[in-house]
Amino acid sequence: MQLHDHERIDQLYAEDIQIIQSSEVFSFSLDAVLLANFPKIPKRGVIVDLCAGNGAVGLFVSRKTDAQIYQVELQEKLADMAQRSIELNHLEEQMTVFQIDLKDSLAHITHNSVDLLLCNPPYFKDVPTGIKNPNPHLAIARHELHTNLDEVLEMSSRLLKTNGRMALVHRPDRFLDILNTMQKYRLAPKRVQFVYPKEGKEANILLVEAIKDGKTDGFKVAPPIITYDEKGEYTPIFRQMLYGE
Repeated sequence: MQLHDHERIDQLYAEDIQIIQSSEVFSFSLDAVLLANFPKIPKRGVIVDLCAGNGAVGLFVSRKTDAQIYQVELQEKLADMAQRSIELNHLEEQMTVFQIDLKDSLAHITHNSVDLLLCNPPYFKDVPTGIKNPNPHLAIARHELHTNLDEVLEMSSRLLKTNGRMALVHRPDRFLDILNTMQKYRLAPKRVQFVYPKEGKEANILLVEAIKDGKTDGFKVAPPIITYDEKGEYTPIFRQMLYGE
């Protein structure tokens, strides 16, 4: 497998997945690992990973399913890394990368066809006073420069079949915005989970699952996840997700 300058191969041991990373872009974060482990993964059907980045989330769920996995990523460099990681793991028959704007997803993925949609979108609103990363790859991935929450959820709804599910990782300060926008696009929030860096700290990661055209009752709050223990080491749940221990 050919690697470009500043690239390396890392591994998620829990799923026996190798992934091409670059110091010029960003490495997969705990957000991607959490998202891949949050929803129940369908054994068959169609899974879509929107805002796929270098493909981490789709790669991580690929070992749990025989479903066809489509990844949508705007940035050419990241989409290329995702494609080479697919080849590195011999997943060409299961996974496909589309290097497109997510607004063009319906040109490649059938309307109302998706069983599970996963998304790790840009978290921060594009406001004039906001400080953005000088690295354009990071700025696009983190800030709503080319898409926003409204567009992500609208496209998710159009792609999902009735009773199809969406799982989203985001920031807790966008929680109410997420719930309101989901309902605007016929996505019924069903389950949330908050992730805390340490015991006694405020949550810094939010996971939300919704069902397209689902009923509005039955909303659940999953038990909290703590990232680090008092010694600064990963808690058992994170060691299981990362290393399979």
